[in-house]
Amino acid sequence: MSSGFKLPLHIALLWMAILQGQARHIEKNEIIKDAFGLLNSELKRELSQDYIYRRSLKCIDMLSVDGQFTFSADRPQLYCAIFFIGSPDEIISFEYNYVNIDCQGGDFLKVFDGWILKGEKFPSTVDHSLPISERYINFCDGSNTRTIIRSSQNVAMLFFRIHMPGNGFSLTIKKLINPFPCNVISQTPDGRFTMVIPHQKRNCSFSIIYPAEIKISDLTLGHFNYLQIPVKSCGGATDFVQLLGGNRLDPSRMYPMADICYSFSGPAQMKIGCDNTVVRIVSSGKYINRLTFEYRQLGQHELDKENENGVEDFCYPAD
Repeated sequence: MSSGFKLPLHIALLWMAILQGQARHIEKNEIIKDAFGLLNSELKRELSQDYIYRRSLKCIDMLSVDGQFTFSADRPQLYCAIFFIGSPDEIISFEYNYVNIDCQGGDFLKVFDGWILKGEKFPSTVDHSLPISERYINFCDGSNTRTIIRSSQNVAMLFFRIHMPGNGFSLTIKKLINPFPCNVISQTPDGRFTMVIPHQKRNCSFSIIYPAEIKISDLTLGHFNYLQIPVKSCGGATDFVQLLGGNRLDPSRMYPMADICYSFSGPAQMKIGCDNTVVRIVSSGKYINRLTFEYRQLGQHELDKENENGVEDFCYPAD
């Protein structure tokens, strides 16, 4: 991946990844002539409580608002995907209003719990509570009787293939509050976030799809108190925080920039000049772990300085 990813156009990066990426059932994608126009139409807006936002979907699309959305094929559409994203503390609810596709003829309509870009998944298989096969909900599976589908985090996808012009579907999207958000892809280039893992054995990743500075203001790991002397190595620790960097989506395949396995009240900060920056908590389930941090996108002058120190050698390891 080229260093152009590191420009302040994080939205452009996301659409480039979508347009160039491969998913489980996508081998090629339709070319979108006005990707920026699509995103601009999905900017957050104030809507009255009784107003239902409605619009048609494209074969490759992105949604960040609630509403009712319809797709009608004007020709065979074989490799389509809709990306959904909410705020960090939201999950996404899908409800089909109607579906008119030919499952026997090779059509399909599948919700995926997470995102897939260039063959990589978020959340990763080691961070998600469900096996990969259960993260796909196929409308054409006769044994599936679920009418409402909910994601586990603030991102989800819809894959579909429709051969017959005129066929299509309509669905209603709602965002629901998640009291304990775990795996998150950030919508914004800067912000503040608190992750709390209450006695749960799980890994939680907060993914920032651009180079970023991370500033930790507070970290509480249940097995250590604030008097604990910082240690140089976290080997053997069951509860800890990782700062990761890389050019990929899957946190489990990214480079560990720092491990923190002791509680403290900050600030502690680090600049990560990689395409993707991830803050990740590994939790044993024995304790209540809490992490508060701020993040901001690095400017180009900061990236140039980071690159002089050879950061790219870590961000782009050979596969």
